Amino acid sequence: MEILDTDHIEMFVGDARQAAHQLCATYGFHVYGQGGPETGLPGQRSVLLGQRDIRILLTSGLSGGHRASRYVAQHGDGVAVIAFGCADVQVAFDEAVAAGATAIQPPQRFAHEGTTVITAEVSGFGDVTHRLVQRVPGGERFLPGAIDEPARPAPTDADLLHTIDHAAICLQAGELDETVRYYERVFGFGMIFQEYIEVGEQGMQSKVVQSPSGGVTFTLIQPDLSRRAGQIDDFLSWHEGAGVQHIAYSTHDIVTAVRAYSAKGVEFAQTPASYYDMLEARLGEVDVPVEKLRPLGILVDRDHWGQMYQIFAKSTHIRRTYFLELIDRHGARTFGTSNIPALYAAKERELAAVRDTTDGLRS
Repeated sequence: MEILDTDHIEMFVGDARQAAHQLCATYGFHVYGQGGPETGLPGQRSVLLGQRDIRILLTSGLSGGHRASRYVAQHGDGVAVIAFGCADVQVAFDEAVAAGATAIQPPQRFAHEGTTVITAEVSGFGDVTHRLVQRVPGGERFLPGAIDEPARPAPTDADLLHTIDHAAICLQAGELDETVRYYERVFGFGMIFQEYIEVGEQGMQSKVVQSPSGGVTFTLIQPDLSRRAGQIDDFLSWHEGAGVQHIAYSTHDIVTAVRAYSAKGVEFAQTPASYYDMLEARLGEVDVPVEKLRPLGILVDRDHWGQMYQIFAKSTHIRRTYFLELIDRHGARTFGTSNIPALYAAKERELAAVRDTTDGLRS
């Protein structure tokens, strides 16, 4: 099985058009197309967003029985499909099912105006599935015949996001090792990084799996039940099961991106000023001046290949589950050992008040 990249993500949402408006207004995404019953997508309304190499399909069910409606009823808006670009969907589908994946949708062909796309779908984790996508050379349409696409705008300097860097996934305690084995066995991924993360009295175990191409990366996280319950437990409770906690988008200039999105109303997790006092003593000289990082709360780390700059956006999800990350890689290929605890410490500060409020409402 040859998995090339993350072709797109599909989010199931209560109102696809409203969700599209928010992402366009805050993060500069563009509406590339729409689909629904009139384009052969019965029972749903979908809006396709894009920015450089990123594609997000937003789908709302038009009845309570639609798959998207059931997902939203249980989990709220969230990532329901992570699509893998494949060299040959039929081969990938057959191999995945033979290795233990559940078949969700057998291969089907979409063809229109010189573009052919073949897709299939298999099980992933929790209620999240994986769409296998083969794009036959010769056309650029996302889902020909099913998504109506006018001419796409050419990228500009205002398009600050480039690719889907990775997805972070929260799992129930005890599911981490089996999930790693599942991605190794079914999709041929390899584990490239692991870390035990401590945030105060909380603990969580993290393992990162990646496709051989390097085009798909998952950070898998489970809570340590021997420690005080914290944000991963919160996610699993509020989301009602395993799911995608955040999607990380790559940018080539994180300082400019954070400034631009902050001006549009995006709030980012805060980092104590003390984090920066010993930064260069810990990491050595950094590519981006500390005086630019400090007021924005951007974190810095390194691996064997280079540096990385990361920041979490505050969640706007009604349940405070799903959120976005920005990451700017200066040669780094994996993850460092300092940013992840710092990122989750920032998220813990954000969620502490929400947790107290939520617990009060539930008591």
